[in-house]
Amino acid sequence: MQFLEQLIENVWVQRCFWSLIVALLSLLIYHLAARFLNNKEKKNSKILSNKKNKTFIRMLKSVIGYLIGIFTILVILQIFGVNVTSMLAGVGIASIVIGFALQDALKDIFRGFEIISDNYYSIGDVIKFGDNVGQVQSISLRTTKIQDINTMNIVSIANRNIDRVEIVSGCIYIPIPLPYELKVEKAEFVLHDIVKQLSVHDGITGVKYQGITALADSSLNYQIMVTCDPLNQLQIRRDCLRAIVTTLEEHKIHIPYAQLDVHTKK
Repeated sequence: MQFLEQLIENVWVQRCFWSLIVALLSLLIYHLAARFLNNKEKKNSKILSNKKNKTFIRMLKSVIGYLIGIFTILVILQIFGVNVTSMLAGVGIASIVIGFALQDALKDIFRGFEIISDNYYSIGDVIKFGDNVGQVQSISLRTTKIQDINTMNIVSIANRNIDRVEIVSGCIYIPIPLPYELKVEKAEFVLHDIVKQLSVHDGITGVKYQGITALADSSLNYQIMVTCDPLNQLQIRRDCLRAIVTTLEEHKIHIPYAQLDVHTKK
């Protein structure tokens, strides 16, 4: 009994006890805040669009997590006798050194807020960064995570690189090379037939014939534009190419290939 009393009266035990209480309370507050925001995310917002609403809520969740974490650390330091006020007063000098050391991280954080405020992109958008094309899965204070549509890998992009990010549209431009011997009227009749076939495809929202785009060495190049969900572009392109080839075969039109004429002198 005396041991328990001594244990309870021990300063370090008390400090550890109150630190544990503070940590548990912080976790509880974050859990309640996250649960509230998750419920809001599931509902349609009357002010913001669904995509932007989801992006804003997830960013807010990330900010709340950082703030609660910093506050918890400061309180625990105060419990263990660290003069937090003096420490914060010295932050002005230390922040210069820390700023240089963490300038990339600070750029990520500021750009993270810019992504939300200027609506660069939102969760659910399909973006391109370098060779990676994928759907935005999450946006935090420092990184944007996308799922690559080619490999299904999760790719993390530092927010400071938003100036190198492109939003992928739902447009696919498909060139169709046809032989010079084929009259333009006949070619356009076949191309309009292709447009009609593609327009009833379940994943295609629009098809447009755009005319002749190039006088190539071995072919006259026509072009059609197909609009669809950016996530389905790869499969839609494959379906379109198949429909084009089969239609040309039905009309007995051969796709030209590069040819080389050799002339010899006698």
